[in-house]
Parts: sequence; structure tokens; C-alpha cells
Amino acid sequence: MEKKSAVTIVASIMFIIWIIIIKTVDVAKIGPQNTAVGLSHINSGIHELSGVNMVWYDITEVLGFLAIGVAGIFAVIGLVQLIKRKSLFKVDGEIIALGGLFVVVIGFYALFEKVIINYRPVIMEGSNEVEASFPSSHTMLICTVMGGVMIVIGKYIKDAKVANILRIVCGIMILITVCGRLVSGVHWFTDIVGGVFISVALVGAFSIIVERIKS
Repeated sequence: MEKKSAVTIVASIMFIIWIIIIKTVDVAKIGPQNTAVGLSHINSGIHELSGVNMVWYDITEVLGFLAIGVAGIFAVIGLVQLIKRKSLFKVDGEIIALGGLFVVVIGFYALFEKVIINYRPVIMEGSNEVEASFPSSHTMLICTVMGGVMIVIGKYIKDAKVANILRIVCGIMILITVCGRLVSGVHWFTDIVGGVFISVALVGAFSIIVERIKS
């Protein structure tokens, strides 16, 4: 528990510090429509190296829909339990906590659509304006959803081997998303890192809650 708490606190603090660094260190107008970006030399260097790869963008988009589908499955499980047990208080605590995790992710997504830290390094097809890019919403979504599922999957998949295989699949999805989103070139490097920091913080907090539910 102490280790999980420490990881959660450190990730949360690093996320805040990361925002401060992005807004104050090596800020330059290197983005589309003259938008300013922190750590501009690092961001521009990595972006020039990766370029824009829409194949990887599409792959990570599909993974995003899969993550939403997985979240939907657990929502259905919770709904079925609610109908059968006729009380929200009798729904598995893990399901309720997972639902709360998903709501928090949506809340952060909405927040950073309004509080702009970074804009995308490219203007997306079909748009005439730059879009919010920090933290990478796909990175945050998939890392948080899949990370949360990895924690609770053992309760709902009784076969230990199958549960472990599904955990590995979740881990692979997370890895592909982080790398693929960076290689796609639709986010700055700092946006991806920010998405990882906030995901670790959220999954860490979720893990602590689940442990307390079990105890």
C-alpha cells in the first residue's frame, strides 16, 4: 500500500511539475498558426525525427475504440448486477470504482479541452484550427482504462492463465498506444509524457481504492 501511495503521489507531483516546465522552459512559437510550445527544442527535434504517420494515428484510434468497448463491457456488468441485486450498494465495489475511474478520465479530458497547455503540432484533416494536445487524450484513455482492467480482471476471469494473457494484452495495448501516438506525430513528445504521468497517478489511486475494497 505504501509503495502504491508513493508512486501515485510522485506521478501526481510530476504531472504538475511537467505542466509548469512546459509553460515556462524553452517556450517558442514553433507550432501551427504560430502557437507557442514549451521545451521547444526537444519537442521540435523529436517531431522532425518522427514526422507525421497517419497509419499509426489510425491504429491508436482503433485501440481507443477498443478501450471504450472494454469500459462498456464493465458498465454492462455493473448494470446487470444492479438489476439483479436491486441496490447500487450491492454492486461490486471494484465495478463502482472502475466506473469512477472512467468518469475522472472524462473529466480530465473535458478540463484540458478548456485549459490549453499545448496545441497539436499539426492541424488535423477537416479542421482549420489547432486543437488541444496536452495531455494526449488517447494515451490517458488507454493507459488508464487498460491499467484499471489489469487490476480487476482476476475477479471476473477465474482461469488464472486466461487472466494473465488478458493482462499481457492490456499491457501491449498500452505500449503500442504510447509509442504509436508519438510516432504518429499528432502530439508533441511532452503531451505523451504528460498522458503517461496522469495515467500512472490515476491507476495508482484506483489500485489503492481496490485494495481497500478487498480488505
